[in-house]
Amino acid sequence: MALIVRDPDAPMGSYVHWVIFDLPANATGLPPAVPTTATLDNGAVQGANGSGKSGYQGPCPPPGPAHHYHFRLYALDLKLDLAAGADAAAVEQAIKRHVLASADLVGTFAR
Repeated sequence: MALIVRDPDAPMGSYVHWVIFDLPANATGLPPAVPTTATLDNGAVQGANGSGKSGYQGPCPPPGPAHHYHFRLYALDLKLDLAAGADAAAVEQAIKRHVLASADLVGTFAR
C-alpha cells in the first residue's frame, strides 16, 4: 500500500504533507508519532514531504478559511522499486497501472 497526504488549498499550490509506501498489506494502522526514519519497523518506506524531509508534516495553514487535507491510500499489486525519499510525483508515476483500489479521507483544519 501507499499513502499520500496533500493540502490542495495551500497558498503556493498543492502541498504534500506525507509520502509513505510499501506498507504491508496486513497493516491495520500506523502507530502514534511515526518516526521520521527512512524505513519503519514494518518495512514501510517514507518519501519526501513538501519540505523535502522524511515523515509526516502536520497541518499549519495560514489564518483564514479551512484547508482540506486529503489522505489517499492506494492498494497496490506490487512492492515499489523506489528508494526512501522518493517524492509524491515519483510514487504516483510508479503506481500507475498497479492500483487495485484506493480510498480518500478528507479532514479540514483552520486557524
